[in-house]
Amino acid sequence: MPSDKSTQKDAYELILEAIDVGVYKPGDRLVESELAERFGVSRTPIREALQRLETQSLLARDGRSLIVASLDHNQLAELYVVRSELEGLAARLAARHAALEEVEVLEGMIESDRALVANPSALSRANRRFHRQIHLASHNRYLVQQLDLVYRSMALMATTSLAAEGRSEVALQEHEAIVMAIRNRDENAAYDALKAHISTAFVQRLKQDSDAPVTP
Repeated sequence: MPSDKSTQKDAYELILEAIDVGVYKPGDRLVESELAERFGVSRTPIREALQRLETQSLLARDGRSLIVASLDHNQLAELYVVRSELEGLAARLAARHAALEEVEVLEGMIESDRALVANPSALSRANRRFHRQIHLASHNRYLVQQLDLVYRSMALMATTSLAAEGRSEVALQEHEAIVMAIRNRDENAAYDALKAHISTAFVQRLKQDSDAPVTP
């Protein structure tokens, strides 16, 4: 039988993953009993997991209920500033430290992802794996930890910028430029390419938000 500590971790990871893949979207209410039944976990670790997620600002209070938090314009801008700098640093360090095998894995991911261009949801998940591989290739555990926190907050975005027409193909081209710079051990080019990639994604997301219908 798992310990209370491991059960709590499982409950936390299960809820976080459900938010990340869109089972629960910003504004959705999370109910202890429903979560316990869905995940086959007792209510105590669910309650502790919800408290932890609220402390991390992934959940918010709506009266007495807990709902999945959402990011306002300022929070989104702040998140992208931090993400851009940290991801750029990861690419720079990857160009310095990545093993040849790690570069080959990145190149293989790009080739595999071409089959997902027409499926934004699947490509979004693949995109996160690609970026995660760059984080790991930086060979800096503290940077990886900080980027994990950033990506945790990104789960609060209800849509992916890859859903925009033509964005998927362009994103893969940007990935190619990043990996080429890493393979060439060009730290400045890797940094610039990754930051440009994040900037383009941010612009696309702002366009999507501006086109969204305004709730009266």
